[in-house]
Amino acid sequence: MGDPNNPWAAIVDDARQYPSPHNSQPIKLRPLDEATAEIFYDLDLGLPAESFGIPFGHVCAGVFLEGLHTVAAGHGFDVSEVLEHSEMDFSSADRLHPLGTVSLIRRPVTPEDRSRLAVFLRRQTSRRPYDATLVPDAVIESAATVASAGHNTFRTTADAATVRELVRINQSTLFSDLQNDAVYGEIMTWLRFSRQEARVRGDGLSAEAMLLPGAVLRFAMSHRELWRAPVIGGLIRATYLNTMRGVRQLGWLEGPFSGPADYIEAGRTFLRLWLRLTRDGVSLHPFGTVITNPSSHSAFVSAVDADESDGRMAWMLFRFGHSSRPPVAHRRPAAAMLMGAAS
Repeated sequence: MGDPNNPWAAIVDDARQYPSPHNSQPIKLRPLDEATAEIFYDLDLGLPAESFGIPFGHVCAGVFLEGLHTVAAGHGFDVSEVLEHSEMDFSSADRLHPLGTVSLIRRPVTPEDRSRLAVFLRRQTSRRPYDATLVPDAVIESAATVASAGHNTFRTTADAATVRELVRINQSTLFSDLQNDAVYGEIMTWLRFSRQEARVRGDGLSAEAMLLPGAVLRFAMSHRELWRAPVIGGLIRATYLNTMRGVRQLGWLEGPFSGPADYIEAGRTFLRLWLRLTRDGVSLHPFGTVITNPSSHSAFVSAVDADESDGRMAWMLFRFGHSSRPPVAHRRPAAAMLMGAAS
């Protein structure tokens, strides 16, 4: 469990397994003492080019905070928070956006704490083909209860026509985003074309995790103009859709999404739901770009008749079901996440 008088290293070593957009891992901690740390969002590791890319910085912070609570409990601590809810300014000269401070409060570890930590460490994004079996209603109802506790609505569809349409929208989104120079630049920044590069860098989207040969991915992404060519574009589409085999169900979350406080709570809720599904043996793969691409988001909302009134938004879409275990998504070492004490 690490040094009992300075638990941050051991806690961060587990907490760094939190999911983040493009596996960019933007959260940094600066321990002030053995009990208190400042938390920051590293703007240089964000994704501001995409519509809603900036709000999703706070969603990522919420995911991390929920993960921190889960990890700390497994190490024998509660976490108290004093958060700042200021908007992120990606043009700021100060590249560390302050999120607030967290403090550790020692307490006994329960069996449930250990079990939940194990689920957190087991959680992965699965881009593998799914086995076309439906998730039991009881599991969906349990996940819906988790979402409701976070003031969100978890909705799903297993309607074949709707699933096909949303998968098509997701595919079209990737092709559309590649025509946006700023978004394309962000994507290229985070792609890792070989297993060694992914392991050494410890971040980003690896070709292995995306189930594509590295050389094929590098060629396709470096020649985006070919994606519109009749033959090569068709081959790329077919290769991409091959990873979507067996998708029978899609789920999404609708809830308050009108400011940083909402975004953080949305992130907490999403990780709680993800952990509940993981506990029940269900795999998950977010379709994030459908949300952040304006035209795709509009098409998604129309296809599922989502409720986006009164500050609410359909802010997360994902496929879920059963798949084989995906490759490991590498993380940077804990030391890369921990900053030196303030002077």
